[in-house]
Amino acid sequence: MTLWAVAVLILVIGLWSLATAIAVRELVLDRDRDQAARSAHMVMDDIGTGRYEGLIPAESPVLWLQVIDRDTGEVVASSAELHGDPPIVEPAAFSDGVRFDTTVCGPEAGLGPGECLLVVGYEARGTAYGDVWVLAATPRPTLLETSTPEVVMGGMSGLLLGVTAVVTWYGVGRALRPVERISAELDRLSASNLDRRLPVPRSQDEIAHLARTANASLERLAEAVAKQRRFVSDASHELRNPIAGMRTRIEVELSDPDPDPHERELLLTALLADTERLENIVADLLELARLDTGATADSERVDLSSLVAEELTGRRNGPMIQVHSAGPVWVLVNRLRVARVLTNLVANAERHARSRIDVTVDREGETAVLRVHDDGAGVPERDRERVFERFARLRESRERDPGGSGLGLPISREIAEDYGGTLTVGESERLGGAVFTLRLPAEPGRLA
Repeated sequence: MTLWAVAVLILVIGLWSLATAIAVRELVLDRDRDQAARSAHMVMDDIGTGRYEGLIPAESPVLWLQVIDRDTGEVVASSAELHGDPPIVEPAAFSDGVRFDTTVCGPEAGLGPGECLLVVGYEARGTAYGDVWVLAATPRPTLLETSTPEVVMGGMSGLLLGVTAVVTWYGVGRALRPVERISAELDRLSASNLDRRLPVPRSQDEIAHLARTANASLERLAEAVAKQRRFVSDASHELRNPIAGMRTRIEVELSDPDPDPHERELLLTALLADTERLENIVADLLELARLDTGATADSERVDLSSLVAEELTGRRNGPMIQVHSAGPVWVLVNRLRVARVLTNLVANAERHARSRIDVTVDREGETAVLRVHDDGAGVPERDRERVFERFARLRESRERDPGGSGLGLPISREIAEDYGGTLTVGESERLGGAVFTLRLPAEPGRLA
């Protein structure tokens, strides 16, 4: 890539040098021709009112002046440099226009070898000399007689090119060196060594920022992969135990040569319960998979107070449930998903409560808040984040509900976060046990 940059630079500087040399040459020529043209105009002004008494006065650098009769081609007036000389330009070469420009060189123009004059001629009618041609000439700059401008510009361009190429080569190489190290480190990354990190250059530039951003992404990726591996391991463990138990009981029953119908009925009932547990675990796993892939569900405006009242009406088993709401609290969610969160939280409270559960619905500013209180033993502070880990179950939870999967609370938190909310657990000041708090962005109240 650096070689291409240098090649393009060479082409650009070369074209620039050529264009500059041509421009300088033309500028110098135009300047000298303009000087000659001004001198010719001065002569035309003079002869418009009278003849010269002697030679035409001339000033450097335009020392070559002639007035030539248009009809005869004879020199009728001249400056000292051309006194007694024939016309410096043959009349046959004069243009029919008002002005002409030409160049004469060498001995034919009375000059030395290699010397040239820039000649400007004007046609003048009705002068003191009649109809004439007025010629003014100035030496063509010696600088233009050689290739000096091109050589100078070429030298300067070469020097500039060399310096620029070295700086570019060094600068680009130095800038890309960290990129090469980062690329090499990325090539060595794989799913088995996600603990590796990219080298961060000491320079505080965009490449260093890129390396830090990539390392942060790798950190999140490693965490996600580790979480996924733990999840697969835990899921396999949770599914293996009931399946192994079911298989053992079926094998024992099949090996009995004289099975008892009553015992077989009890076995089938137990197997049905295990099957239901497996079905619940699989359903929870599918829900987690949908949440992990970001699958969206249709959302609608839901009154959280009405949803709580509908879901909890008619529940008679377990502790007494009291619902407290200050009025409609609107949220934009999928009704079934939020109902599942409520069901999970209430079911969790029922497993731990002694005699009472309180469910409150409030609106705090722009946030809808649902709290589920219980009067149980509560959740120790050190375990308040652990209960939201997949398949994580505290000892009390395993004792009270051996058939649980440990996925209800993780699913509930991920549903809450999917809608921009939060789900936390703390100590209930209301009942003394645990309180699970669901917060969701509130929608403006519906107009009546």
